[in-house]
Amino acid sequence: MSDFAALRQQMIEYQMAARGLDDEAVLRAINAVPREEFVPTELVEFAYNDSPLPIAASQTISQPYIVALMTAALELKPEDRALEVGTGSGYAAAVLAEMASQVYSIERHKILADSARQRLEDLGYANTKILHADGTLGWPEHAPFDAIVVAAGGPNVPTTLKQQLAIGGRLVIPVGASLHTQKLLRVRRISADEYHQEDLGDVRFVPLIGAAGWEDNTTKKAPKKAELSLPELIYQSSEHFANIKDVKLDNLMQRIGDSRLVLLGEASHGTAEFYDMRARITRELIEKKGFTIIAVEADWPDAKHINQYIHNTSAEPLRQSPSFERFPTWMLANHSVLEFSHWLRAHNQQIVDPRQQIGFYGLDLYSLNSSIQAVLNYLHSVDPQTAEIARIRYGCLTPWTRDPSLYGQVSINKQYRKCESDVLANLQDLLRKRLDYSLADGERFFNATQNARLVANAERYYRTMYYAENNSWNQRDQHMFDTLQSVLAHRGPEAKAVIWEHNSHIGDARATQMSARGEFNIGQLVRQHYADAAYLIGFGTDHGTVAAASEWGGPMEVKQVQPAHMDSYERICHEVNTDNFLLPLRQPLQDITRTKLLTERLERAIGVIYRPETELQSHYFYASLPRQFDEYIWFDESSAVKPLSKETRAGMPDTFPFGV
Repeated sequence: MSDFAALRQQMIEYQMAARGLDDEAVLRAINAVPREEFVPTELVEFAYNDSPLPIAASQTISQPYIVALMTAALELKPEDRALEVGTGSGYAAAVLAEMASQVYSIERHKILADSARQRLEDLGYANTKILHADGTLGWPEHAPFDAIVVAAGGPNVPTTLKQQLAIGGRLVIPVGASLHTQKLLRVRRISADEYHQEDLGDVRFVPLIGAAGWEDNTTKKAPKKAELSLPELIYQSSEHFANIKDVKLDNLMQRIGDSRLVLLGEASHGTAEFYDMRARITRELIEKKGFTIIAVEADWPDAKHINQYIHNTSAEPLRQSPSFERFPTWMLANHSVLEFSHWLRAHNQQIVDPRQQIGFYGLDLYSLNSSIQAVLNYLHSVDPQTAEIARIRYGCLTPWTRDPSLYGQVSINKQYRKCESDVLANLQDLLRKRLDYSLADGERFFNATQNARLVANAERYYRTMYYAENNSWNQRDQHMFDTLQSVLAHRGPEAKAVIWEHNSHIGDARATQMSARGEFNIGQLVRQHYADAAYLIGFGTDHGTVAAASEWGGPMEVKQVQPAHMDSYERICHEVNTDNFLLPLRQPLQDITRTKLLTERLERAIGVIYRPETELQSHYFYASLPRQFDEYIWFDESSAVKPLSKETRAGMPDTFPFGV
């Protein structure tokens, strides 16, 4: 059973106060009216959604925010007498009755007038009167009114209603030449013959039918209410926010629920808003839901430097260590990650129990050279004899550590085929001796084991890269999933993890073109293993700037992001009448929104390389957004991430050969 009182509070906070509506009297009135009593029984669970809902006679109960906005515009005082045109369900009349001394309401549909009259009576609103009549003519016998509100859109402001205003009275009404698109106007009566008119913004209402409105036969010619476009549906189904710093994430936290894994994507590797929003969400997950693991699309040894820093055991790594120096350095060596690492360090310093401190881990497998060295260093400290054996076994790979991709080209030669068995033998030796080694230092042993596993998987990755691209992609994402599983097991059964990777990795591959190529990704593997205990969040943008290179190993440039392709999800989101929003996809506010979004469309992916001149061919693929993600976060305009000054080392790029 829903807690309607709590939902009412959330509606007021996120749908009204967050949009700047701060009229305390109006908010108290909204809070006092049980909106669930005014919607059809089958729609009661959606009573507090940020959208209009259908009622009888092909009419609607208005979006809660619009009711509050129009009520605030009336500037009601307790002694005022108010007239409402368009009773509908009676909800707005009840809100008015909480603020005014007397409310008169007119409804042209008898079924609505009768049901609203009974509903208001049952709820104890003795200061309301309902009339079945043509509302455009007003209610002359009770005039003048201090306030008049019209809940339908007319072609102009009816003179009859203006004349029924008291001097100083306010009339709020949607007006427009179109049946379904209007301007919300406030008309103030200054004197017997003088009125002042204000434009309060764009709105959409059902037509005002009557002698002073649209003709009665209008609805006969167009019996169906105009269907909302997909951008309009998204607007109604999403949560809008102005900036990352002030965005309220309580609803998102509620949707995430008891999920053990939250995967946070990015539509590019070089967009500041994606990094900053991921950090903001991650902080909430840490503080409010007890998450203790951050796993990122980075090499294990590089991420280890950040992990040591946030545990106060090393200097600041993003500036002072040799980590994150291979192309592209800006993926993690940037000001957004730097600021977040400072917060993580400060957070950990306040946590006494090491098991509750945050750990930072890399999931990727490109660090062949540094991982080999890490294994050898560890073995040398605990078992010098085994270290020497490992050094000999790794010998077949060491000529290729500066450019591992070349290993794939020569691995066909029998001379190098034994590398696979040799590097696996090192991993097996470590695992066989895990008890002895872990007793010496469990954390160091775990780190060495992960590096040994990385070397084994990297060998297979580069060897197969030249046989079939999808196989190497699959090996990479399987490695990332296996590493994640190892980290979770290491941190204990109650551990919860946040994963930062590109949309192409964390969005379920089964919902994209990848599936047809036989490719999977960590998002698919996580869903298959954890089901609803995993929550996948994608990110998108339309235009702005991005940090990217033009070619492999090239310098970072700040590039202009082209406006989205006409047939893309990004284009649809751009047409939503708001700059930033969160769109729930697992449990959408309207089923019709999800249904329309299910149709496969183009989706943009910018990696570390961005080629706007061939954008359609280079950066778009087909996907079904609601199947790909559980949530989608949109920034209409975005900006390039700010890199730290780090010299780029030559060698294999971190995201070769895919860029994501």
